Amino acid sequence: MADAAMPGYSVAAQHEEENIVLYGKEMNDLYYDFKVDFKGAVFSRPFWINVTNPAYAPKIYYHDINRDNRNELIIILTRGYGTGVLDQEVYVFHLGTKRFKEVLVDSPLAIVNKNIRTSLSPSKAEISIGNKHYSFNVKKLNLLPETLFEEINLVSIINYEVKDHKLTATLHPQFSPGAFVGNIIITYEFRDNMYQAEKIEFKLENE
Repeated sequence: MADAAMPGYSVAAQHEEENIVLYGKEMNDLYYDFKVDFKGAVFSRPFWINVTNPAYAPKIYYHDINRDNRNELIIILTRGYGTGVLDQEVYVFHLGTKRFKEVLVDSPLAIVNKNIRTSLSPSKAEISIGNKHYSFNVKKLNLLPETLFEEINLVSIINYEVKDHKLTATLHPQFSPGAFVGNIIITYEFRDNMYQAEKIEFKLENE
């Protein structure tokens, strides 16, 4: 349903405490052609998209995530979802007195390619992050051999969050459709004018 405050647009998400509203046009179960109303100042992001399913509504954070004693605007969009798939994007804005500066966030895929090594066979899976190595007995998972991926899929599910004033991305290593073991958590820091990996951790599901 269109919102009266912005004709032709619907409210996709809002942060009532901070007076921040995301508007989007609706078509084919997607919001598109976004407008961001930040405390009365409006800017456009015509190429953003987010599914209209309320369970995957855009997330809005207004926190200091780079320790400069000023809050940043962080918006997380879900472009798609399904069994074993969650496609999210994150946008971070540094807020000046008269402009919104979008700051690059290094992609989890690039971070994975630079920092993580994996191997997968019908009997064994290995994940290496720096000098830490993790090994799993694949046979104990009772997977059908024909469903096993050629390599561990690390980026089919990417879940962004802001925790304790830190931007994080959680990845779910996948051996076959629906077969997951643990989480890889990337914690970002602001360095060299962009958000890069500060640390990369692996945690089992029950940790």
